[in-house]
Amino acid sequence: MGLYASWGVINALANTGITTIMMYDRDTLSFYETSQVTYRASGKGGASRHLDAFLNLLPKGARVLELGCGGGTDAAEMIARGFDVDATDGSPTIAAIAAERLGRRVRVMRFDELAVEQVYDAVWASAALLHVPRVALPNILNRVHSALKPGGLHHASFKAKGVEQRDTDGRYFNHLNEADLRAAYQVSASPWEIIETTAYEGGGYPNGGSGPWVSILARRPV
Repeated sequence: MGLYASWGVINALANTGITTIMMYDRDTLSFYETSQVTYRASGKGGASRHLDAFLNLLPKGARVLELGCGGGTDAAEMIARGFDVDATDGSPTIAAIAAERLGRRVRVMRFDELAVEQVYDAVWASAALLHVPRVALPNILNRVHSALKPGGLHHASFKAKGVEQRDTDGRYFNHLNEADLRAAYQVSASPWEIIETTAYEGGGYPNGGSGPWVSILARRPV
């Protein structure tokens, strides 16, 4: 297929049900499990810079699914603000770290294991879906869409160099630029209303450096 296959081709492949399409990257998941790496973002208290604005859009006490909660920084802020948070992470070790911080259970769940219908008011995925192989991303976005109630909101953020690659630790990143990101949501089998995409400079690059990121705010139509 190659790195430059169209999103239409990627979407068609991801929705064929062919079991050989990997919905996650084993090496990346293994890295987090063995290295127990969690991060603090550049927003208030180490939470995501996008979190406050996102939460301000939600009704009081909204039920929020967090994908890839890491050490639980964003989940802690959401809980403190009175939201009903279902925090999840694909690494059992990191989920245990987050559970200790939050004082509550954190579910171990890979993105491809999300399989619920119209349960959540919002799905928060800060620096999480950036590890999903490009060929698998439409399938995962369909799962996120299904999990949302009609009118539900979704946020995700991605490193954005534009060409998928692995870092020096062997972790896979899909590196969607802004056009790629919009295309990925638009070719998904589930209809999304893209409210906005935002390009910005952020951290988390090798050796403590910074680089391009892009975020998306989308809604499941009513």
